[in-house]
Amino acid sequence: MMRSALLWLSERQSIFNFVRRNALARGMASRFVAGETIAEAVAAAAELHARGLTASLDLLGESVRDFADVEAARDTYLEILRAQAGAGIEVNASLKLTQFGFDLDEARCEAHVREVVELARDLGGFIRLDMESSEYTERTLALHRRLASDLGPHVGVVIQSALRRSTADIERLAADGVRVRLCKGAYLEPDSVAFPAKSDVDAQYVRLMERLLLSGTYHGLATHDEAIIARAKAFATAHDIGADRFEFQMLYGVRRDLQDALVAEGWRLRVYIPFGTQWYPYLMRRLAERPANVFFIVGNILKEGRRST
Repeated sequence: MMRSALLWLSERQSIFNFVRRNALARGMASRFVAGETIAEAVAAAAELHARGLTASLDLLGESVRDFADVEAARDTYLEILRAQAGAGIEVNASLKLTQFGFDLDEARCEAHVREVVELARDLGGFIRLDMESSEYTERTLALHRRLASDLGPHVGVVIQSALRRSTADIERLAADGVRVRLCKGAYLEPDSVAFPAKSDVDAQYVRLMERLLLSGTYHGLATHDEAIIARAKAFATAHDIGADRFEFQMLYGVRRDLQDALVAEGWRLRVYIPFGTQWYPYLMRRLAERPANVFFIVGNILKEGRRST
């Protein structure tokens, strides 16, 4: 019921128009989305850098309707990278292939993504290809392989521990020295494709995490799960894996207390910063994919509130 309600809300333009005009609603959204403009996103990233954290910027928006939208997304990403370089902060961004026309023309999509990765390379930066639902997994990994043939150090992928296939994917990627962001996965998938039980998703996350940490390549562990974070720290310490050989990754606005605590302990932390005009449907759809996220976010807000009192 909650999932249906959230999806319904995500499609209501009238509600979006109200939210965009309402100061209180925008203030709540600003906790999780760094504004609508590149300048706002870069400013948020600069603030994080000043606190000892790093950032990856992501322009909100997924499947596009035509090539005009595709070219606009490409141009915006090129501007994002130049703005980061101009601000003197690390050049790092995440993008979704569907936003680059993956479903319209895969060859044109690849050409546009290549332009972005090449600029990142020229600026000494890095692009992460986000992973979407399982129907895109194989195609995304194949496109990454083609890009990595000459741009390898500057482009990486995401693997979701929820997917049953991920063990095999991690083995290949680790062997190839690909930089991976490991996350649990937020998409609703059939049981034949993904583990339905959270305990299985968590257990696979730990297995894949340990494989990545031992690989010698710099990876990102995307999680807010304190038990898994503790496990990662203990594993790294036990195997003499330095804090400079991997990073934790978290969402903008979620568990800021934990983010700062990890940095204070000497661990690396990157914050995923979404921004853009599509922030309202983005938030609603992300919550709808796993309605339990509603309680997770509320719970984390309450945790931070208790810690600050």
